[in-house]
Amino acid sequence: HDPERHRYDHHQRSFTHSMRSLRPDKPWTTKLSSTGLVYCLFGSQILAGLLGQPEDGPVMTALYVKLYENFVEEIDAIDTGIAQAEGEPCYALTPTLSARVGHLNPCWNDPDQDTEVG
Repeated sequence: HDPERHRYDHHQRSFTHSMRSLRPDKPWTTKLSSTGLVYCLFGSQILAGLLGQPEDGPVMTALYVKLYENFVEEIDAIDTGIAQAEGEPCYALTPTLSARVGHLNPCWNDPDQDTEVG
């Protein structure tokens, strides 16, 4: 992990960053994956550019929060091995990204298993 060289690997034993540890104004303590690292560092900037909104405006602030809580945090948690719950749920679990990708694959008994056919 070396943000100055744009290396966002989270697999070192010493890596323990969460959104809160990198951005103390954010409440989330889920350990970040590479996805979360990139979102933490560039998410506001990218969203603001795509939507033509000021990065610190109320629309962008709300969108940043909702996108993290309802999409990115799940990726972070699953990728870093965090259980969803030990009592109270730690993060929202929507149809998982793995399930979404799996739906793109042909059924196991489909005679045409060519995944390159569109």
